[in-house]
Amino acid sequence: MRRSFNSLQSVIRATIHLNPLSGYLFVFKNKRADRIKCVFWDNSGYAMFYKVLQKGTFQFPDLEHVSSAGLEIEPATLHLILDGIDLSSVRHRQRYRLPHSLDQSNSFVSGAIQS
Repeated sequence: MRRSFNSLQSVIRATIHLNPLSGYLFVFKNKRADRIKCVFWDNSGYAMFYKVLQKGTFQFPDLEHVSSAGLEIEPATLHLILDGIDLSSVRHRQRYRLPHSLDQSNSFVSGAIQS
């Protein structure tokens, strides 16, 4: 987790194939999953959030079957991850969703890259 803004923006462009200035929140985790780093552009500069757990790990959705381009998750899922909720025990109630092509909401992109 030594990478900073310039290095992470290069990873976003080269590996995830997205523009770091897109407004997405990019989330990266270390191999032990006890640290995460979130990077985003806020229209005036890059901002970074870094969290280190003193005990335990973050549980991300299964990244085994995800391409190196990353995984798009919803803000509510990121909130559950940060709060330490076991994602395998969470059951989402059925809701109407716009087709993906019409959805203009802000989603977060979780980096499948481990630094």
